[in-house]
Amino acid sequence: MLQVNKPTSGVNREIGEPEAAPSQTLNSYLDIVRRQFPTMVAIVSACLILALLYLFTAAPQYTSTASMVIDTRKVQLFQQQSILGDVAVDSATVETQVEILKSENISLAVIRDLHLVDDPEFVGGGGGLLSAVIGSTVGLFSSSRPPSEFELTRKALQRFESARTIKRLGLTYVMELGFTSRDPAKAARIASAIADAYIVDQLEAKYQATRRASVWLQDRIKELRTQASAAQKSVVDFKIANNIVDSGGRLMNEQQLAEVNSQLVLAHASTAEAKARLDRMNDILRQDIPDANVTDALKNDTIVKLRAQYVDMAAKESIWSAKYGRDHLAAVNLRTQMAEIKKNITDELKRIQESYKSDYDIALTREESIKSSLASVVSESQLTNQAQIQLRELESNAQSYQAMYDNFLQRYMESVQQQSFPITEARVISAATQPLGKSSPKTLMVLAVALLGGLMLSFGVAIARELTDSVFRTTDQVEELLDANCISILPALGIEPSTLAGKLGKRGGQRPNLLRYVVENPLSRFTEAVRALKVAVDLNSIVREQRVLAVTSTLPNEGKSTLATNLAHLMAHGGARVILIDADLRNPSLSRALVPDVKVGLVDVIAERARLDDILTVDPETKLSILPAGVTSKLLHTNEILASKAMHHLVSSLRSKFDYVVLDMPPMAPVVDVRVTSLYVDSYVFVVEWGKTKTDVVRHMLRNASAIQDKLLGVVLNKADTKMLARYESYHGRYYYQKYYTRYGYVE
Repeated sequence: MLQVNKPTSGVNREIGEPEAAPSQTLNSYLDIVRRQFPTMVAIVSACLILALLYLFTAAPQYTSTASMVIDTRKVQLFQQQSILGDVAVDSATVETQVEILKSENISLAVIRDLHLVDDPEFVGGGGGLLSAVIGSTVGLFSSSRPPSEFELTRKALQRFESARTIKRLGLTYVMELGFTSRDPAKAARIASAIADAYIVDQLEAKYQATRRASVWLQDRIKELRTQASAAQKSVVDFKIANNIVDSGGRLMNEQQLAEVNSQLVLAHASTAEAKARLDRMNDILRQDIPDANVTDALKNDTIVKLRAQYVDMAAKESIWSAKYGRDHLAAVNLRTQMAEIKKNITDELKRIQESYKSDYDIALTREESIKSSLASVVSESQLTNQAQIQLRELESNAQSYQAMYDNFLQRYMESVQQQSFPITEARVISAATQPLGKSSPKTLMVLAVALLGGLMLSFGVAIARELTDSVFRTTDQVEELLDANCISILPALGIEPSTLAGKLGKRGGQRPNLLRYVVENPLSRFTEAVRALKVAVDLNSIVREQRVLAVTSTLPNEGKSTLATNLAHLMAHGGARVILIDADLRNPSLSRALVPDVKVGLVDVIAERARLDDILTVDPETKLSILPAGVTSKLLHTNEILASKAMHHLVSSLRSKFDYVVLDMPPMAPVVDVRVTSLYVDSYVFVVEWGKTKTDVVRHMLRNASAIQDKLLGVVLNKADTKMLARYESYHGRYYYQKYYTRYGYVE
């Protein structure tokens, strides 16, 4: 079955409308810009105007900068004299110095040195028209009491810190100091004063630290001196108490022990030697005649002589015995003399033996004496060693206190010297100079920021307006939200265009007759849009009969009566037999406008109190038949009247007499009258006011009236602003229509 002017099905729309590509997203944003272009232009213009006002009213500011460096290469002389333990300069140290530069101590020093409390720039207005206005406004609400010195200082400090800039240049040790003021010379002077105040503060801080260190060192030196003296006295007292005497760096008992030990060794050797001689002598005594070797060893002259005599006599005795016999008297005498000599030798050896024995006893006694002395010395040494452990501890404490005393005394002398040579690591490498040009406000930057901010704000506002714009403005919205055709878009009817009015014999500027607009302005865009509605009716009549048309809307004053009247006039002016019925029994505004004096109408025909032919009013130009509503002020149940069999029979009879029956129905939201007419109405034309009627209201009405939605011919957007419409749908704008009708001299 043929369907005309029906929206594409959901399946077809899904195939024909793939997911949004980047180009489609870009196009959607461009569409938003096109639709909201006036608003965006207004916002951007306002931002630029505000920027220009700011540029004209803001006082010019001048910024002067100075550069400082933290020098890590100090003079070696001062490095040796430093007692404060200077920390190596690193990144954290530089950042710390930056924060010191930002401290109130430096700021207050500059304010105090330059007397900025008396400067109006710091305690008065900020300069410029805007600041003057703000100052005057604040002055109206503030007390008349003059500010105190503290308040002036805090205010000057606040202004000072807001105009001061301090930053580190990259990863270097260089710090940049800047100050902004209305006076370029003042800006340079204050920037230099900040650097000077920082250097003075660093010198003062080091001086105070050195001074405090010196005072502390003095007290500590006194304490250490007392402790060192007490420790040394404890050492001396302990030595006296324990009889410990030093000699040549060694203790006396140690020297004595060494000497006694040496003596004992010598005595032991002497004893051994004496004993050896005594033992040898005992061996000699066992011999009859000592050997010559023994005699020689003894080196005794007497024994040597006696032995020589003995040997001589022995030789003689041997000779005499051999010659005269052993019993010879001479031989006997010789043997007697030899015995006497032997006895003398023995006596001499015994004497020597006694001498050796005496020497041995003396050596042994001396050795025992030395051993006794050694034992005594060892015993004393052991006692001394036990005491020496405590002595060493006392001496160690005494040495420690003495070393600390010497070290602190040296540092104290260094601190006293360093107070005469104060130094700081910071120095100025670029002095502040008077700037030649203003630093703010920068005209190009302010305008660029205003333009960029305006564009961003305007685009945000445009997006917000689009998201909150829940009204019908395009045919796509109608088809997507209502699943219905948007048959045409009727422009808002205001003052009649002068050119076309001249063609039709009307005076330019005269208020047009809206109910006969298609008759009086046949070449207008409004008339062309109504023709589009008639074409839709005729095309749908191929599928099913489209004789009875009902025109309704969601809310009052959306233009349904105007559309119904103009549609009926257009059909009748084309030669068709058309009747226009005012079926809005609650508010018959159409009857009051077309036939205000008639007292009978549709209600009387349905009640059979009047004949239809007697009530009809025919337009002399278009031959349109008009059936007014009649007197309806006392009717309570208008929906019952419209749903009655009499109304149904009336419409059925009108089908045979007229080509088109146009019903001006009441709006759907306030009353329910429209819903009861679906039995005898062929199609409904739904009027929606462009840019005003909410989408959710229309959807709710149609969703709850399924019978009307089934017979819905389409939707007409009424009262469209053609200028704004061109920004939403360019093909609905005035350009194409005007271009086509230029040959008629018409411009709408």
